[in-house]
Amino acid sequence: MQKIIRQLAAEIKVTEQQVRAAVELLDGGATVPFIARYRKEVTNGLDDVQLRELEARLAYVRELEDRREAVLKSIAEQGKLTDALRAAIDAAPTKQELEDLYLPYKQKRRTKGQIAREAGIEPLADLLFTDPTRVPADEAQAYVKPAKGEDGSDFTTTGAVLDGVRDILSERWAEDAALVQSLREWLWNEGLLKSSKVEGKNENDPDVAKFRDYFDYDEPIGRVPSHRALAVFRGRTQEILEAKLVLPEPPEPGKPSVAEGRIALHLGWSHAGRPADDLIRKCVAWTWRVKLSLSTERDLFSRLREEAEKVAIKVFADNLRDLLLAAPAGPRVVMGLDPGIRTGVKVAVVDATGKLVDTSTVFPHEPRRDWDGSLHTLGRLCEKHGVNLIAIGNGTASRETDKLAGDLIKLLAKVDRVVEKVVVSEAGASVYSASEFASQEMPDVDVSLRGAASIARRLQDPLAELVKIDPKSIGVGQYQHDVNQSELARTLEAVVEDCVNSVGVDLNTASVPLLSRVSGLSASVAKAVVRWREANGAFANRQQLLGVTGLGAKTFELSAGFLRIRHGDNPLDMTGVHPETYPVVEKIIEKTGKPVAELMGRADMLKTLKPELFANEQFGVITVKDILGELEKPGRDPRPDFKVARFNDGVEDIKDLREGMVLEGTVSNVAQFGAFVDLGVHQDGLVHVSQLSHKFVNDAREVVKTGDIVKVKVMEVDVERKRIGLSMKLDAAPARRDGPRDNRFEGAGRHQQAGAGRRQAEAAAPSAMASAFAKLQSRSR
Repeated sequence: MQKIIRQLAAEIKVTEQQVRAAVELLDGGATVPFIARYRKEVTNGLDDVQLRELEARLAYVRELEDRREAVLKSIAEQGKLTDALRAAIDAAPTKQELEDLYLPYKQKRRTKGQIAREAGIEPLADLLFTDPTRVPADEAQAYVKPAKGEDGSDFTTTGAVLDGVRDILSERWAEDAALVQSLREWLWNEGLLKSSKVEGKNENDPDVAKFRDYFDYDEPIGRVPSHRALAVFRGRTQEILEAKLVLPEPPEPGKPSVAEGRIALHLGWSHAGRPADDLIRKCVAWTWRVKLSLSTERDLFSRLREEAEKVAIKVFADNLRDLLLAAPAGPRVVMGLDPGIRTGVKVAVVDATGKLVDTSTVFPHEPRRDWDGSLHTLGRLCEKHGVNLIAIGNGTASRETDKLAGDLIKLLAKVDRVVEKVVVSEAGASVYSASEFASQEMPDVDVSLRGAASIARRLQDPLAELVKIDPKSIGVGQYQHDVNQSELARTLEAVVEDCVNSVGVDLNTASVPLLSRVSGLSASVAKAVVRWREANGAFANRQQLLGVTGLGAKTFELSAGFLRIRHGDNPLDMTGVHPETYPVVEKIIEKTGKPVAELMGRADMLKTLKPELFANEQFGVITVKDILGELEKPGRDPRPDFKVARFNDGVEDIKDLREGMVLEGTVSNVAQFGAFVDLGVHQDGLVHVSQLSHKFVNDAREVVKTGDIVKVKVMEVDVERKRIGLSMKLDAAPARRDGPRDNRFEGAGRHQQAGAGRRQAEAAAPSAMASAFAKLQSRSR
């Protein structure tokens, strides 16, 4: 265990004591949010990001150690475990390097090299390699067999014997861990990922055309961005693209390749015209072409996919975090509009608590075109329930429905009623509508109307509503169906847990899905909490949680600090102060002579207090500072203030866009290469990373995040391909029609890499990626 702790401390760049404390807490059942928030003293301030990394690496390293023990045991049982080999295995830092070392000892089916060794040819192989002055044909005569073996092996000629020499040497070299790792790292840095269209595929086929930027594409494999790697792998899976790893310099006809040269260099051999040198050259070539080229390609493709998936999963996680922590409109009466054309616009009104109070369906669009009747119905609902905010789903007919809401707002303004409208993402709303939980929440409501209610609630509190949906259905990912699904699910679940606990949960209003995300609360305990609430009324204090079936002292410890009770018996119960530290607050009360209700919010008084005066052996200065911070801003919400984006009138379709227009929009998705912005025209525009700021930007998230409201200039519009090029540099000039075009929408443009003379795809988003990503952003659910 000490070895694991030492390794994790080095990786995360913290002390061994911090790692040891965190591991003990995690192994004891503590959650990451609880440790990050309430055990800072124990871990010396490890935050949730460090703890999540530690948790993931701990699982990996433990699996590695288990595998290491199994490998050592297997080799020892074969009687082949030397001190040097044990030391190498003990030092292997990754699973792959461990498997490289184990490869020669792994049980496998009989190979040609093994058959040759069983036939006694290995001494000849050793002789010819160590002393190339020997004549292979002459030396092989002594190893020729008079007849075939019982197993079918045939060494009855000198040619067959020398083939056996080749098989023995190539197999031995291909299992040389140092050689394999050296070639792998060299090709990762120098090799090229090359893709081309599968012969016979029709370029005009829409499914094939999406990948046209990869019909003749190559790029250094170690520098391929995540989105391009996943695009190539998707094209290969769909049998549209062929992908292969190619050497940085193609071999000249009849001459050894660079890879073969590196193998020879590793072996310490070079061709000197000796009798056996031609045979050894053939063995080296065979080692690369037959034994190592395909396995190395497979290993590096796996590495590329794994690293690309990590980036894609991080993009999804970051966007999900931004969406969950988006500004809540708060307790306002909201009308949700779920746009539709022939089926009508579904309408749902929820009160300030999120309770569904009314529903309707209006038909302002084709075929009925009942615009005035729709306005009358919506106006009546607004007057009846005091609606002051309209949430419009961004699906089919969203822009037309947004215009309807605009006309409604103008009519209501004539009677001095102020109403605002917001277009919100409805991704996943249909998943929620058909879910078991939705049927329990709204049992007598049509499935389509449930979606409108969910859209309204998303505006009131995005976090509380979106936790009811599988995170993968929220639609803010990049190639989300191409990545490791279990790792994606694990990461997204962690994001949801962290977001819920960073905001806190109202114990008396939270739904079961929201409660089940609270630190320490399982789905069954969350249901028990709601049952207790329904049977006994609102919780008056946190201590009553101990009366809930299945909620014991440990669960209370992990969850209580994240559960809020407003207007309860104890004002501290509405804050993030944990019940275990209430005695510390009592000391503060004693020192100041003020009751807790008068202390809360009094920053002027609290800032004069010295944390050292209230610290003890159990709760140190760090914890006391957190308590004082909570008392200064009791019940604070870390989310930003609510703002509304204003879409321009007359801009309802991509055809309405003109180069040079300055518009306001909402950032709908962020990737490393840029940000997608919803302008209300059914197709998101792309602000490439180079157009986000006048300063250099490496990652778009340095400048924007999902949900931000931004002003952008239209740089280029491609109606046919549904591409919108945007810039946040409002003084930038639109693309010239008569000059060189910005090729970010024209695919993977090439430029010569200085000194290398090889083509490399530019850093901008290629059309295959953009097309696939655009599907993620499509307006239909």
